[in-house]
Amino acid sequence: MLPLILPVGALLFGVALLLLGSGLLNTLLAIRGGLEGYSDSGMGFIMSGYFVGFFIGTFVALPLIQRIGHIRTFAFCASIGCGSVLLHALFVDPIAWIFLRIITGISLVVLYTVIESWLNEQTPAAQRGRVFAIYMVVNLVALALAQQLIRLGSAETFTLFALSAILVSFSLLPVTWTRMSQPHVTVVHKVPFKALYKAAPVAMAGSLLSGIAMGAFWGLSAVYAHQIGLDSAGIATFMSCGIIGGALLQYPVGRYSDTHDRRKVLAGVCGAAALAALLLAALSMSGQWVLLAIGIYGSLAFVIYPITVAHLTDHLDPTHIISGSSGLLLMHGLGAAIGPALAGQFMGILGPQALPLFFAVMQTVLLIFTVTKLRLTEDPPEDHTTHFVPMVRTTPTVLEMLPEEEQEEWDGTDTQPHARDDAA
Repeated sequence: MLPLILPVGALLFGVALLLLGSGLLNTLLAIRGGLEGYSDSGMGFIMSGYFVGFFIGTFVALPLIQRIGHIRTFAFCASIGCGSVLLHALFVDPIAWIFLRIITGISLVVLYTVIESWLNEQTPAAQRGRVFAIYMVVNLVALALAQQLIRLGSAETFTLFALSAILVSFSLLPVTWTRMSQPHVTVVHKVPFKALYKAAPVAMAGSLLSGIAMGAFWGLSAVYAHQIGLDSAGIATFMSCGIIGGALLQYPVGRYSDTHDRRKVLAGVCGAAALAALLLAALSMSGQWVLLAIGIYGSLAFVIYPITVAHLTDHLDPTHIISGSSGLLLMHGLGAAIGPALAGQFMGILGPQALPLFFAVMQTVLLIFTVTKLRLTEDPPEDHTTHFVPMVRTTPTVLEMLPEEEQEEWDGTDTQPHARDDAA
């Protein structure tokens, strides 16, 4: 394992620092916004700004890298990201924060793209699956640890904003210090959403609705925790429990889906996640029990997106996996941009309990859609062409680590590579 990690250790260390800084900022803004008296709807729009920027950045990243190269792109965007973090502390205003979150989202998705394309280039084909798994572990661990950094200072002071900026800035060090050759730039082709829906409608609906729910989770869970009376340390623990929970069931549930109809597994997970969200609402004023509730919800909610990816790739020719999964990722990103703004409106009307109820509604809608499709089509064969891979939402570039076959562009015209119903 050590010989596998060493060649890409600098890149993994760089992304860990980046996630520590960005993860801290996300929770810090939620706490500071509450202290400043920002409305729930206002916080929803602020948090949506990041995902809007992330969505825009997926189209900006590769042209920028092609223009100035990987290292200079990383330095350029890390500088912008570091500056935008500090500007949040200098301009404490909801309108300013919305624009700064968009800028932060754009800069961070470019930084992730640089690192992920480098990982693709430096990893031998036979080891890509293991490096991808390590990369996902680094993502989850760094995000969980980032929440605990809230304990190091007060959200009312400049200290935590400075710490976030320092971590983003320090991510430059391992990446720019590396002597590894810069990778060739490859373009992940996008495909029409209509073609993806024709191939696997459950995957498309699952990606959009899980994106809406997860966008609300990342954007407003800290706001919710603050409003139910948790202090800064409690908010940090609350967020960490949700993230750690998100890592626990991905592998066992995913492997179970490899030998069963993924739509049935998805329906079961959605039903359980809806119940977990209602449990979270019921236990919100029950002290430490709320930590257990968010952990249970996270363990179920985090598994939905990777199941949809596996379900889609079951219906694609191996040469179309990257382009198809990239389109699914963009749909998830679109949902994530909508989620915080939409959930924030409901919280403004109904109060903090609207957030877990919003989670329950999104999971229930997906459950109904999936069950409807199950009733309209016959069960697919139990053998799958692809295996479930635990993951969190990232950039299209990292999808190159999943397949071993050479990838080609998919124009969406051959949506039946396997003998299954289009409505599967």
